[in-house]
Amino acid sequence: MNVKDLLEIAPWEWPGNAGEILLKLLVDKQAGESDRVIAAELAGDLVVMNERMADALLALVSSSDEPEELRAAAAIGLGPVLEQADTELVDNDQFDDPEAVPITLLTFRNLQGALRDLYFDESNPKEVRRRVLEAAVRAPQDWQPDAIRDAYSSGDSDWELTAVFAMRWVQGFDDQILEAIESADPEVHFEAVVAAGNWQLDAAWPHVLALVESPSTPQPLRLAAIGAVGSIRPRQAQEILSGLTASNDQEIAAATDEAISMAQAMLGEADEEEEGKEWIN
Repeated sequence: MNVKDLLEIAPWEWPGNAGEILLKLLVDKQAGESDRVIAAELAGDLVVMNERMADALLALVSSSDEPEELRAAAAIGLGPVLEQADTELVDNDQFDDPEAVPITLLTFRNLQGALRDLYFDESNPKEVRRRVLEAAVRAPQDWQPDAIRDAYSSGDSDWELTAVFAMRWVQGFDDQILEAIESADPEVHFEAVVAAGNWQLDAAWPHVLALVESPSTPQPLRLAAIGAVGSIRPRQAQEILSGLTASNDQEIAAATDEAISMAQAMLGEADEEEEGKEWIN
């Protein structure tokens, strides 16, 4: 089995040696660049992530001798494990469930520090620095808000896209999200809709609702808007989305079911929290 075969298989169905296949390509400078890029993209999946894989990806990102595309792909590959580790972090110095994180706390901190340094090193190519920031924000740190503001106001369309993507992970950018949601750039528009949903930005509601209700909305954007509806106004989600559960577009139907389920879960959590407050009082 080669790396292209893995592209055709869901990660949870990968063979037991999938990690070794990917790791071998990551460290083999004689292997084809396209195969190594694919390996870097797949190596980020938590199914195969471990200490060795994280070290190999970081080594690629850090190496100025490696191709730019490969370095960028390796940076993105670190995003999922950073997010997983950050989710499990308790009191900043331990994981709630260490078994749920495929790397140690020391490795997690080393990754965060290395990505910060790579971002601020302007000798690195723009594409590498962009992808480094996009990975790093999945475990938010104090330096990132300023980096996002700089990227958003840079006047560079690529950096603007990176900034809006980052806004879904880092709080404090409601005004910029509302501005970006009106962007004529389809990629920026998409990322702004996702960010609005993630932060339950109610001011974005009319725009998001219009995207859901219009059959002419491009499918990826409509999928993002469907998810945002469930987050922004969960109490209205089922009424608004129920007509799309029987859509002929299977992705639309599936996204609608997921958004409704998510909205119901959010309401359940809110009700439990309210009951807890009443009990305490």
